[in-house]
Amino acid sequence: MSEHELGFAPQHAVRWLAPRVLIGTGVKALLAAIFGAYADKRELQGSLPSRIHRFADGDEFWFDYVADLGDGFDATYSIATLLARESITLDEATLPRGELLVMGGDQVYPSASIRAYRDRTRGVYQAAMPVAPAQQPTLFALPGNHDWYDGLTAFLRVFAQGRPFGGWTSEQSRSYFAIELPKRWWIFAIDTQFDDHIDAPQLAYFREAATHLREGDTIVLCTPSPSWIDAEVPGESDAYDIVEFFDAEIIRPAGATIRLMVSGDKHHYARYAESNGGRQKITCGLGGAYLTATHELPTRVDLPPATTRVRESGPRTRYDLARRYPSKARSELFAAGIFRLPWRNPGFWGMTGLVQSAITFAVLFGIAGPFGSRNRNFFELVASWTPALILAGLAVLTAIAFARLDAHTPRRAANVAGVLHALAHLALNVTWAFVIIWLYRDVLPHNVVTDWTTLLLIVVGTPLVLGLLHSELVAAYLMIASRFGINLNEVMAGQSIEDHKGFLRFHIDAEGTLTIYPVKLAKICRRWRADPDGAPADPLLRPDGFELRPALIEPPVTVTKLDTPVAEQRG
Repeated sequence: MSEHELGFAPQHAVRWLAPRVLIGTGVKALLAAIFGAYADKRELQGSLPSRIHRFADGDEFWFDYVADLGDGFDATYSIATLLARESITLDEATLPRGELLVMGGDQVYPSASIRAYRDRTRGVYQAAMPVAPAQQPTLFALPGNHDWYDGLTAFLRVFAQGRPFGGWTSEQSRSYFAIELPKRWWIFAIDTQFDDHIDAPQLAYFREAATHLREGDTIVLCTPSPSWIDAEVPGESDAYDIVEFFDAEIIRPAGATIRLMVSGDKHHYARYAESNGGRQKITCGLGGAYLTATHELPTRVDLPPATTRVRESGPRTRYDLARRYPSKARSELFAAGIFRLPWRNPGFWGMTGLVQSAITFAVLFGIAGPFGSRNRNFFELVASWTPALILAGLAVLTAIAFARLDAHTPRRAANVAGVLHALAHLALNVTWAFVIIWLYRDVLPHNVVTDWTTLLLIVVGTPLVLGLLHSELVAAYLMIASRFGINLNEVMAGQSIEDHKGFLRFHIDAEGTLTIYPVKLAKICRRWRADPDGAPADPLLRPDGFELRPALIEPPVTVTKLDTPVAEQRG
Protein backbone atom coordinates (compact mmCIF):
# COMPACT_ATOMS: atom_id res chain seq x y z
CA MET A 1 0.00 0.00 0.00
CA SER A 2 1.16 3.49 -0.78
CA GLU A 3 1.70 6.29 1.70
CA HIS A 4 -1.52 7.88 0.41
CA GLU A 5 -3.49 4.69 1.04
CA LEU A 6 -2.00 4.11 4.48
CA GLY A 7 -2.19 7.73 5.58
CA PHE A 8 1.40 7.74 6.82
CA ALA A 9 4.93 6.91 5.71
CA PRO A 10 6.38 3.78 7.38
CA GLN A 11 9.80 4.55 8.83
CA HIS A 12 12.98 2.53 9.25
CA ALA A 13 14.39 2.00 12.72
CA VAL A 14 16.41 4.97 13.94
CA ARG A 15 20.17 4.58 13.52
CA TRP A 16 21.20 6.23 16.76
CA LEU A 17 24.89 6.67 15.96
CA ALA A 18 24.24 8.18 12.56
CA PRO A 19 25.71 11.72 12.62
CA ARG A 20 22.44 13.49 11.83
CA VAL A 21 20.52 11.63 14.55
CA LEU A 22 23.31 11.80 17.11
CA ILE A 23 23.87 15.53 16.71
CA GLY A 24 20.22 16.48 16.21
CA THR A 25 18.98 14.53 19.22
CA GLY A 26 21.80 15.87 21.37
CA VAL A 27 20.98 19.47 20.46
CA LYS A 28 17.27 18.99 21.13
CA ALA A 29 17.96 17.31 24.46
CA LEU A 30 20.25 20.17 25.45
CA LEU A 31 17.71 22.81 24.46
CA ALA A 32 14.94 20.94 26.28
CA ALA A 33 17.05 20.79 29.44
CA ILE A 34 17.98 24.48 29.23
CA PHE A 35 14.57 25.92 28.43
CA GLY A 36 12.38 23.30 30.08
CA ALA A 37 12.30 25.12 33.40
CA TYR A 38 11.32 28.39 31.68
CA ALA A 39 8.65 26.98 29.36
CA ASP A 40 7.09 24.17 31.40
CA LYS A 41 3.80 23.36 29.69
CA ARG A 42 2.61 21.48 32.75
CA GLU A 43 2.12 24.85 34.46
CA LEU A 44 -0.19 25.86 31.60
CA GLN A 45 -2.18 22.63 31.85
CA GLY A 46 -3.77 23.90 35.04
CA SER A 47 -6.26 25.72 32.81
CA LEU A 48 -7.23 22.51 30.97
CA PRO A 49 -10.15 20.34 32.12
CA SER A 50 -9.42 18.31 35.23
CA ARG A 51 -11.04 14.90 34.94
CA ILE A 52 -10.75 11.65 36.85
CA HIS A 53 -11.51 8.78 34.56
CA ARG A 54 -13.55 5.81 35.75
CA PHE A 55 -14.36 2.35 34.47
CA ALA A 56 -17.53 0.65 35.65
CA ASP A 57 -17.13 -2.04 38.27
CA GLY A 58 -17.61 -5.59 37.03
CA ASP A 59 -16.57 -9.18 37.55
CA GLU A 60 -13.22 -8.68 35.80
CA PHE A 61 -11.20 -6.08 33.90
CA TRP A 62 -8.35 -6.31 31.39
CA PHE A 63 -5.92 -3.56 30.45
CA ASP A 64 -2.59 -3.25 28.63
CA TYR A 65 0.65 -1.34 29.09
CA VAL A 66 3.19 -0.56 26.36
CA ALA A 67 6.10 1.88 26.37
CA ASP A 68 8.98 3.08 24.19
CA LEU A 69 7.24 2.67 20.86
CA GLY A 70 7.20 4.76 17.70
CA ASP A 71 10.61 3.73 16.34
CA GLY A 72 10.87 1.49 13.27
CA PHE A 73 7.62 0.43 11.58
CA ASP A 74 8.24 -3.32 11.70
CA ALA A 75 8.75 -3.53 15.47
CA THR A 76 6.09 -0.97 16.41
CA TYR A 77 3.47 -2.46 14.08
CA SER A 78 4.21 -6.02 15.22
CA ILE A 79 3.36 -5.02 18.80
CA ALA A 80 0.43 -2.81 17.74
CA THR A 81 -1.24 -5.69 15.89
CA LEU A 82 -0.95 -7.91 18.98
CA LEU A 83 -2.47 -5.19 21.16
CA ALA A 84 -5.27 -4.73 18.62
CA ARG A 85 -6.19 -8.42 18.43
CA GLU A 86 -9.44 -9.42 20.07
CA SER A 87 -7.40 -11.93 22.10
CA ILE A 88 -4.02 -13.64 22.17
CA THR A 89 -3.20 -17.17 23.30
CA LEU A 90 -0.22 -17.75 25.57
CA ASP A 91 0.63 -21.19 26.96
CA GLU A 92 -2.93 -22.37 26.33
CA ALA A 93 -4.39 -19.34 28.15
CA THR A 94 -6.51 -16.91 26.14
CA LEU A 95 -6.09 -13.27 27.13
CA PRO A 96 -8.70 -10.84 25.77
CA ARG A 97 -7.74 -7.39 24.50
CA GLY A 98 -7.55 -4.73 27.19
CA GLU A 99 -10.40 -2.27 27.60
CA LEU A 100 -7.68 0.25 28.43
CA LEU A 101 -4.28 0.81 26.83
CA VAL A 102 -1.68 2.84 28.74
CA MET A 103 1.31 4.10 26.78
CA GLY A 104 4.03 4.62 29.34
CA GLY A 105 6.40 7.10 27.69
CA ASP A 106 8.56 7.85 24.63
CA GLN A 107 5.77 7.40 22.12
CA VAL A 108 8.02 8.60 19.29
CA TYR A 109 11.71 8.61 18.29
CA PRO A 110 14.08 10.33 17.93
CA SER A 111 12.16 13.48 18.88
CA ALA A 112 8.56 14.66 18.98
CA SER A 113 6.75 16.42 16.15
CA ILE A 114 3.31 16.12 14.59
CA ARG A 115 4.77 14.41 11.53
CA ALA A 116 6.89 12.02 13.63
CA TYR A 117 3.85 10.97 15.67
CA ARG A 118 1.86 10.44 12.46
CA ASP A 119 4.50 8.33 10.72
CA ARG A 120 5.89 6.40 13.66
CA THR A 121 3.01 6.03 16.13
CA ARG A 122 -0.51 7.22 15.37
CA GLY A 123 -0.55 6.02 11.77
CA VAL A 124 0.96 2.69 12.76
CA TYR A 125 -1.67 2.03 15.45
CA GLN A 126 -4.43 3.19 13.13
CA ALA A 127 -3.25 0.64 10.56
CA ALA A 128 -3.37 -2.04 13.29
CA MET A 129 -6.97 -1.13 14.25
CA PRO A 130 -8.46 1.18 11.59
CA VAL A 131 -11.89 1.53 13.20
CA ALA A 132 -13.25 0.93 16.67
CA PRO A 133 -14.55 -2.55 17.51
CA ALA A 134 -17.93 -3.07 19.17
CA GLN A 135 -16.35 -2.54 22.59
CA GLN A 136 -14.03 0.40 21.92
CA PRO A 137 -10.88 0.43 24.07
CA THR A 138 -9.55 3.63 25.63
CA LEU A 139 -6.04 5.03 25.33
CA PHE A 140 -4.02 7.14 27.78
CA ALA A 141 -0.41 8.21 27.27
CA LEU A 142 2.31 9.43 29.63
CA PRO A 143 5.14 11.49 28.09
CA GLY A 144 8.76 10.39 28.28
CA ASN A 145 11.92 12.40 27.66
CA HIS A 146 11.66 12.09 23.85
CA ASP A 147 8.08 13.40 24.00
CA TRP A 148 9.43 16.38 25.93
CA TYR A 149 12.09 17.42 23.39
CA ASP A 150 9.69 19.92 21.76
CA GLY A 151 8.39 21.13 25.11
CA LEU A 152 5.40 18.73 24.98
CA THR A 153 3.69 20.71 22.20
CA ALA A 154 3.11 17.82 19.78
CA PHE A 155 2.26 15.37 22.58
CA LEU A 156 -0.60 17.52 23.85
CA ARG A 157 -1.97 17.97 20.33
CA VAL A 158 -1.89 14.24 19.62
CA PHE A 159 -3.03 12.78 22.93
CA ALA A 160 -4.86 15.49 24.88
CA GLN A 161 -7.49 16.76 22.44
CA GLY A 162 -9.90 13.84 22.51
CA ARG A 163 -9.07 12.65 19.00
CA PRO A 164 -9.41 8.92 18.21
CA PHE A 165 -6.18 6.98 17.99
CA GLY A 166 -7.11 4.43 15.37
CA GLY A 167 -9.69 2.17 17.03
CA TRP A 168 -8.82 3.50 20.48
CA THR A 169 -10.61 6.49 21.95
CA SER A 170 -8.53 9.14 23.76
CA GLU A 171 -9.99 10.84 26.83
CA GLN A 172 -7.10 12.55 28.63
CA SER A 173 -6.75 16.33 28.70
CA ARG A 174 -3.36 16.64 30.39
CA SER A 175 0.01 14.89 30.32
CA TYR A 176 -0.81 13.07 33.58
CA PHE A 177 -3.93 11.25 34.69
CA ALA A 178 -5.76 9.30 37.38
CA ILE A 179 -7.97 6.35 36.43
CA GLU A 180 -10.30 4.48 38.75
CA LEU A 181 -10.42 0.79 37.87
CA PRO A 182 -12.79 -1.89 39.19
CA LYS A 183 -12.29 -3.54 42.59
CA ARG A 184 -10.77 -0.39 44.12
CA TRP A 185 -7.67 -0.38 41.95
CA TRP A 186 -6.38 2.93 40.58
CA ILE A 187 -3.80 4.03 38.02
CA PHE A 188 -1.93 7.22 38.85
CA ALA A 189 0.44 8.33 36.08
CA ILE A 190 2.75 11.23 36.97
CA ASP A 191 4.67 13.46 34.56
CA THR A 192 8.02 14.32 36.18
CA GLN A 193 9.64 16.10 33.17
CA PHE A 194 13.19 14.69 33.01
CA ASP A 195 12.91 13.43 36.63
CA ASP A 196 12.91 17.05 37.75
CA HIS A 197 9.83 17.73 39.90
CA ILE A 198 6.05 17.55 40.07
CA ASP A 199 4.51 20.91 39.21
CA ALA A 200 1.89 22.66 41.35
CA PRO A 201 -1.13 22.13 39.01
CA GLN A 202 -0.28 18.43 38.83
CA LEU A 203 -0.08 18.14 42.63
CA ALA A 204 -3.43 19.90 42.90
CA TYR A 205 -4.91 17.47 40.37
CA PHE A 206 -3.74 14.41 42.30
CA ARG A 207 -4.75 15.89 45.65
CA GLU A 208 -8.25 16.20 44.21
CA ALA A 209 -8.07 12.63 42.90
CA ALA A 210 -6.91 11.41 46.33
CA THR A 211 -10.12 12.71 47.91
CA HIS A 212 -11.90 9.91 46.06
CA LEU A 213 -9.62 7.25 47.55
CA ARG A 214 -10.83 5.08 50.40
CA GLU A 215 -8.91 3.27 53.10
CA GLY A 216 -7.44 0.16 51.53
CA ASP A 217 -7.51 1.31 47.88
CA THR A 218 -4.57 0.11 45.81
CA ILE A 219 -2.50 2.14 43.34
CA VAL A 220 -0.61 1.22 40.18
CA LEU A 221 1.86 4.09 39.83
CA CYS A 222 3.17 4.79 36.32
CA THR A 223 6.33 6.89 36.01
CA PRO A 224 8.31 7.97 32.92
CA SER A 225 11.50 6.20 34.07
CA PRO A 226 12.46 3.44 36.54
CA SER A 227 13.96 5.73 39.16
CA TRP A 228 14.40 2.81 41.56
CA ILE A 229 17.26 1.37 39.46
CA ASP A 230 19.76 4.14 40.26
CA ALA A 231 18.22 5.29 43.55
CA GLU A 232 21.23 4.13 45.56
CA VAL A 233 23.83 5.56 43.16
CA PRO A 234 25.48 8.57 44.86
CA GLY A 235 23.84 11.78 43.68
CA GLU A 236 21.04 9.98 41.82
CA SER A 237 18.41 9.62 44.55
CA ASP A 238 16.53 12.80 43.60
CA ALA A 239 14.43 11.04 40.95
CA TYR A 240 13.18 8.44 43.41
CA ASP A 241 12.63 11.14 46.02
CA ILE A 242 9.91 12.52 43.72
CA VAL A 243 8.12 9.17 43.95
CA GLU A 244 8.63 8.97 47.71
CA PHE A 245 7.35 12.52 48.14
CA PHE A 246 4.29 11.73 46.02
CA ASP A 247 3.57 8.65 48.12
CA ALA A 248 3.98 10.54 51.41
CA GLU A 249 2.08 13.63 50.25
CA ILE A 250 -0.76 12.15 48.19
CA ILE A 251 -1.21 8.38 48.58
CA ARG A 252 -0.55 7.40 52.18
CA PRO A 253 -2.59 10.23 53.79
CA ALA A 254 -5.62 8.90 51.90
CA GLY A 255 -5.15 5.41 53.36
CA ALA A 256 -4.15 3.89 49.99
CA THR A 257 -1.00 1.97 49.05
CA ILE A 258 1.20 1.69 45.99
CA ARG A 259 1.48 -2.04 45.34
CA LEU A 260 2.90 -1.82 41.83
CA MET A 261 5.12 0.64 39.99
CA VAL A 262 5.47 0.39 36.21
CA SER A 263 7.80 2.28 33.91
CA GLY A 264 9.37 2.23 30.48
CA ASP A 265 12.41 4.29 29.35
CA LYS A 266 14.74 1.27 29.56
CA HIS A 267 14.03 -0.94 26.56
CA HIS A 268 13.96 -4.26 28.33
CA TYR A 269 11.91 -6.12 30.96
CA ALA A 270 13.02 -6.19 34.58
CA ARG A 271 10.94 -7.04 37.65
CA TYR A 272 12.02 -6.24 41.20
CA ALA A 273 10.01 -7.97 43.93
CA GLU A 274 9.75 -6.91 47.57
CA SER A 275 11.73 -9.41 49.64
CA ASN A 276 9.17 -9.75 52.45
CA GLY A 277 6.01 -8.55 50.76
CA GLY A 278 4.03 -8.47 47.56
CA ARG A 279 4.98 -5.12 46.05
CA GLN A 280 6.50 -5.11 42.58
CA LYS A 281 8.48 -2.65 40.47
CA ILE A 282 8.50 -3.43 36.76
CA THR A 283 10.32 -1.90 33.81
CA CYS A 284 8.85 -2.81 30.42
CA GLY A 285 10.03 -0.64 27.53
CA LEU A 286 9.65 -3.19 24.75
CA GLY A 287 7.06 -1.44 22.59
CA GLY A 288 9.23 -0.91 19.51
CA ALA A 289 12.50 0.88 20.27
CA TYR A 290 15.94 -0.74 20.15
CA LEU A 291 16.70 -3.37 22.79
CA THR A 292 18.83 -2.33 25.79
CA ALA A 293 21.11 -4.36 28.04
CA THR A 294 20.13 -6.13 31.25
CA HIS A 295 23.45 -7.66 32.32
CA GLU A 296 24.49 -4.60 34.36
CA LEU A 297 21.24 -4.30 36.32
CA PRO A 298 21.67 -4.32 40.10
CA THR A 299 20.47 -7.57 41.65
CA ARG A 300 19.12 -5.71 44.68
CA VAL A 301 17.88 -2.22 45.52
CA ASP A 302 16.90 -0.83 48.93
CA LEU A 303 14.11 1.74 48.85
CA PRO A 304 13.80 4.48 49.77
CA PRO A 305 17.57 5.06 49.52
CA ALA A 306 19.50 5.99 52.65
CA THR A 307 20.17 9.43 51.15
CA THR A 308 16.49 10.31 50.70
CA ARG A 309 15.53 13.86 51.65
CA VAL A 310 11.85 13.07 52.16
CA ARG A 311 11.13 13.45 55.85
CA GLU A 312 7.99 11.32 55.88
CA SER A 313 9.49 8.51 53.83
CA GLY A 314 8.30 4.97 54.38
CA PRO A 315 10.31 2.16 55.98
CA ARG A 316 13.35 1.01 54.01
CA THR A 317 12.59 -2.16 52.07
CA ARG A 318 14.69 -4.56 50.04
CA TYR A 319 13.72 -5.40 46.44
CA ASP A 320 15.39 -8.27 44.57
CA LEU A 321 15.72 -8.67 40.82
CA ALA A 322 13.27 -11.50 40.14
CA ARG A 323 13.34 -11.64 36.33
CA ARG A 324 14.92 -9.89 33.36
CA TYR A 325 14.48 -10.11 29.61
CA PRO A 326 16.68 -10.62 27.76
CA SER A 327 18.59 -12.84 30.20
CA LYS A 328 21.96 -11.77 31.54
CA ALA A 329 23.85 -14.20 29.30
CA ARG A 330 21.86 -13.18 26.23
CA SER A 331 22.34 -9.51 27.02
CA GLU A 332 26.12 -9.94 27.22
CA LEU A 333 26.02 -11.73 23.87
CA PHE A 334 24.01 -8.89 22.36
CA ALA A 335 26.51 -6.33 23.69
CA ALA A 336 29.31 -8.13 21.84
CA GLY A 337 27.41 -7.48 18.61
CA ILE A 338 28.49 -3.83 18.75
CA PHE A 339 31.35 -4.73 16.42
CA ARG A 340 28.73 -4.56 13.64
CA LEU A 341 28.60 -0.82 14.30
CA PRO A 342 30.07 0.38 10.95
CA TRP A 343 27.58 -1.69 8.97
CA ARG A 344 24.56 -0.85 11.16
CA ASN A 345 25.46 2.86 11.03
CA PRO A 346 27.16 3.60 7.67
CA GLY A 347 26.90 7.33 8.33
CA PHE A 348 28.97 6.89 11.46
CA TRP A 349 31.63 5.10 9.41
CA GLY A 350 31.68 8.00 6.94
CA MET A 351 31.78 10.71 9.58
CA THR A 352 34.52 8.93 11.52
CA GLY A 353 36.57 8.45 8.36
CA LEU A 354 36.48 12.14 7.49
CA VAL A 355 37.19 13.39 11.01
CA GLN A 356 39.99 10.93 11.70
CA SER A 357 41.53 11.55 8.30
CA ALA A 358 41.72 15.26 9.11
CA ILE A 359 43.52 14.46 12.37
CA THR A 360 45.86 12.02 10.62
CA PHE A 361 46.76 14.54 7.93
CA ALA A 362 47.38 17.12 10.65
CA VAL A 363 49.72 14.66 12.40
CA LEU A 364 51.39 13.92 9.09
CA PHE A 365 51.81 17.65 8.56
CA GLY A 366 53.41 17.94 11.99
CA ILE A 367 55.80 15.03 11.38
CA ALA A 368 56.84 15.80 7.82
CA GLY A 369 56.29 19.53 7.77
CA PRO A 370 55.01 21.50 4.77
CA PHE A 371 55.75 19.53 1.57
CA GLY A 372 58.07 17.18 3.47
CA SER A 373 60.56 19.80 4.65
CA ARG A 374 62.73 18.43 7.44
CA ASN A 375 64.93 21.35 8.42
CA ARG A 376 62.54 23.49 10.53
CA ASN A 377 63.31 26.00 13.20
CA PHE A 378 61.39 26.17 16.49
CA PHE A 379 58.63 28.46 15.20
CA GLU A 380 58.12 26.39 12.06
CA LEU A 381 57.92 23.27 14.22
CA VAL A 382 55.26 24.84 16.47
CA ALA A 383 53.31 26.01 13.43
CA SER A 384 53.50 22.53 11.91
CA TRP A 385 52.10 20.82 15.02
CA THR A 386 49.47 23.42 15.95
CA PRO A 387 46.65 21.96 13.78
CA ALA A 388 47.28 18.47 15.17
CA LEU A 389 47.30 19.71 18.78
CA ILE A 390 44.06 21.67 18.30
CA LEU A 391 42.31 18.68 16.72
CA ALA A 392 43.69 16.37 19.42
CA GLY A 393 42.28 18.65 22.11
CA LEU A 394 38.88 18.65 20.41
CA ALA A 395 39.04 14.85 20.15
CA VAL A 396 39.63 14.55 23.90
CA LEU A 397 36.74 16.90 24.72
CA THR A 398 34.44 15.03 22.31
CA ALA A 399 35.35 11.65 23.81
CA ILE A 400 34.69 12.95 27.33
CA ALA A 401 31.32 14.36 26.25
CA PHE A 402 30.47 11.00 24.65
CA ALA A 403 31.33 9.15 27.85
CA ARG A 404 29.08 11.52 29.79
CA LEU A 405 26.00 11.05 27.61
CA ASP A 406 24.30 9.19 30.45
CA ALA A 407 23.67 11.67 33.24
CA HIS A 408 23.81 8.82 35.77
CA THR A 409 27.46 8.02 34.97
CA PRO A 410 29.87 9.28 37.67
CA ARG A 411 31.73 12.30 36.30
CA ARG A 412 35.21 11.12 37.28
CA ALA A 413 34.77 7.67 35.71
CA ALA A 414 33.38 9.24 32.54
CA ASN A 415 36.30 11.68 32.31
CA VAL A 416 38.87 8.89 32.67
CA ALA A 417 37.08 6.72 30.11
CA GLY A 418 36.81 9.64 27.69
CA VAL A 419 40.50 10.52 27.91
CA LEU A 420 41.60 6.90 27.43
CA HIS A 421 39.20 6.55 24.50
CA ALA A 422 40.60 9.69 22.85
CA LEU A 423 44.21 8.60 23.41
CA ALA A 424 43.48 5.27 21.72
CA HIS A 425 42.15 7.09 18.66
CA LEU A 426 45.09 9.50 18.58
CA ALA A 427 47.53 6.60 18.83
CA LEU A 428 45.85 5.02 15.82
CA ASN A 429 46.10 8.33 13.93
CA VAL A 430 49.82 8.65 14.65
CA THR A 431 50.37 5.01 13.67
CA TRP A 432 48.54 5.52 10.38
CA ALA A 433 50.57 8.65 9.68
CA PHE A 434 53.79 6.64 10.03
CA VAL A 435 52.31 3.90 7.83
CA ILE A 436 51.78 6.50 5.10
CA ILE A 437 55.34 7.73 5.53
CA TRP A 438 56.66 4.16 5.41
CA LEU A 439 54.65 3.32 2.30
CA TYR A 440 55.56 6.48 0.43
CA ARG A 441 58.89 7.41 1.95
CA ASP A 442 60.31 7.99 -1.49
CA VAL A 443 57.54 10.50 -2.30
CA LEU A 444 56.93 12.48 0.86
CA PRO A 445 60.43 13.99 1.15
CA HIS A 446 59.79 15.53 -2.24
CA ASN A 447 56.60 17.07 -3.55
CA VAL A 448 53.62 14.74 -2.97
CA VAL A 449 51.34 16.94 -5.08
CA THR A 450 53.17 15.90 -8.23
CA ASP A 451 52.33 12.22 -7.69
CA TRP A 452 48.57 12.06 -8.40
CA THR A 453 48.37 8.30 -7.94
CA THR A 454 49.85 8.55 -4.47
CA LEU A 455 47.66 11.51 -3.64
CA LEU A 456 44.54 9.62 -4.75
CA LEU A 457 45.43 6.57 -2.65
CA ILE A 458 46.04 8.73 0.41
CA VAL A 459 42.98 10.96 0.05
CA VAL A 460 40.51 8.18 -0.86
CA GLY A 461 41.99 5.20 0.95
CA THR A 462 42.66 6.92 4.26
CA PRO A 463 39.00 7.85 5.04
CA LEU A 464 37.75 4.39 4.06
CA VAL A 465 40.34 2.49 6.07
CA LEU A 466 40.45 4.87 9.01
CA GLY A 467 36.65 5.07 9.11
CA LEU A 468 36.46 1.31 9.51
CA LEU A 469 39.36 1.05 11.98
CA HIS A 470 38.14 3.91 14.16
CA SER A 471 34.53 2.65 14.08
CA GLU A 472 35.72 -0.71 15.34
CA LEU A 473 37.82 1.07 17.94
CA VAL A 474 34.66 2.85 19.13
CA ALA A 475 32.96 -0.55 19.25
CA ALA A 476 35.80 -1.98 21.35
CA TYR A 477 35.61 1.02 23.66
CA LEU A 478 31.84 0.61 24.07
CA MET A 479 32.28 -3.09 24.78
CA ILE A 480 34.83 -2.41 27.53
CA ALA A 481 33.29 0.77 28.95
CA SER A 482 29.84 -0.82 29.22
CA ARG A 483 31.30 -3.34 31.66
CA PHE A 484 31.87 -0.41 34.01
CA GLY A 485 28.42 1.07 33.47
CA ILE A 486 29.70 3.75 31.04
CA ASN A 487 27.91 4.21 27.68
CA LEU A 488 25.83 1.13 28.46
CA ASN A 489 22.97 2.57 26.45
CA GLU A 490 25.14 3.35 23.41
CA VAL A 491 26.53 -0.20 23.19
CA MET A 492 22.98 -1.32 22.37
CA ALA A 493 21.68 1.81 20.62
CA GLY A 494 24.49 1.48 18.10
CA GLN A 495 23.03 -1.86 16.99
CA SER A 496 19.31 -0.92 16.77
CA ILE A 497 18.17 -4.45 17.66
CA GLU A 498 14.53 -4.68 16.56
CA ASP A 499 13.61 -8.16 17.80
CA HIS A 500 12.68 -9.10 21.38
CA LYS A 501 9.74 -6.79 21.95
CA GLY A 502 6.74 -7.02 24.25
CA PHE A 503 4.14 -5.44 26.52
CA LEU A 504 2.20 -6.10 29.73
CA ARG A 505 -1.36 -7.39 29.94
CA PHE A 506 -3.17 -7.00 33.27
CA HIS A 507 -6.21 -8.77 34.68
CA ILE A 508 -8.26 -7.78 37.73
CA ASP A 509 -10.44 -10.71 38.79
CA ALA A 510 -13.69 -10.79 40.78
CA GLU A 511 -11.77 -10.94 44.09
CA GLY A 512 -9.72 -7.87 43.25
CA THR A 513 -6.44 -9.72 42.60
CA LEU A 514 -4.24 -8.20 39.89
CA THR A 515 -2.41 -10.62 37.60
CA ILE A 516 0.35 -9.42 35.28
CA TYR A 517 1.11 -11.25 32.05
CA PRO A 518 4.50 -10.11 30.66
CA VAL A 519 4.25 -10.76 26.91
CA LYS A 520 7.27 -11.09 24.66
CA LEU A 521 7.66 -11.31 20.90
CA ALA A 522 11.04 -12.91 20.20
CA LYS A 523 10.88 -12.23 16.45
CA ILE A 524 9.11 -9.33 14.79
CA CYS A 525 7.70 -9.44 11.26
CA ARG A 526 9.61 -7.64 8.51
CA ARG A 527 7.45 -8.41 5.47
CA TRP A 528 3.82 -7.32 5.21
CA ARG A 529 1.04 -7.59 2.65
CA ALA A 530 -2.19 -5.66 2.26
CA ASP A 531 -5.44 -7.28 3.40
CA PRO A 532 -8.21 -5.63 1.36
CA ASP A 533 -10.74 -8.36 2.24
CA GLY A 534 -10.40 -7.96 6.01
CA ALA A 535 -13.14 -6.69 8.32
CA PRO A 536 -13.18 -2.91 8.97
CA ALA A 537 -11.47 -3.33 12.36
CA ASP A 538 -8.86 -5.78 11.05
CA PRO A 539 -5.28 -4.63 10.43
CA LEU A 540 -4.60 -3.07 7.04
CA LEU A 541 -1.42 -5.10 6.70
CA ARG A 542 -0.81 -8.71 7.69
CA PRO A 543 2.44 -10.69 7.99
CA ASP A 544 3.58 -12.10 4.67
CA GLY A 545 4.73 -15.69 5.14
CA PHE A 546 5.39 -15.14 8.83
CA GLU A 547 3.47 -15.78 12.05
CA LEU A 548 3.70 -13.55 15.11
CA ARG A 549 4.29 -15.85 18.09
CA PRO A 550 3.74 -14.06 21.40
CA ALA A 551 4.81 -15.89 24.56
CA LEU A 552 5.23 -15.21 28.27
CA ILE A 553 8.50 -13.79 29.56
CA GLU A 554 7.80 -15.46 32.90
CA PRO A 555 4.80 -17.08 34.61
CA PRO A 556 2.01 -14.65 35.46
CA VAL A 557 2.81 -12.38 38.42
CA THR A 558 0.11 -11.91 41.05
CA VAL A 559 -0.31 -8.72 43.08
CA THR A 560 -2.86 -8.95 45.86
CA LYS A 561 -4.53 -6.11 47.66
CA LEU A 562 -3.20 -5.27 51.11
CA ASP A 563 -5.27 -6.91 53.86
CA THR A 564 -3.93 -4.83 56.74
CA PRO A 565 -5.29 -1.27 56.80
CA VAL A 566 -2.64 1.33 56.09
CA ALA A 567 -3.38 3.19 59.32
CA GLU A 568 -2.59 0.04 61.32
CA GLN A 569 0.63 -0.45 59.34
CA ARG A 570 1.79 3.05 60.15
CA GLY A 571 0.77 2.59 63.75
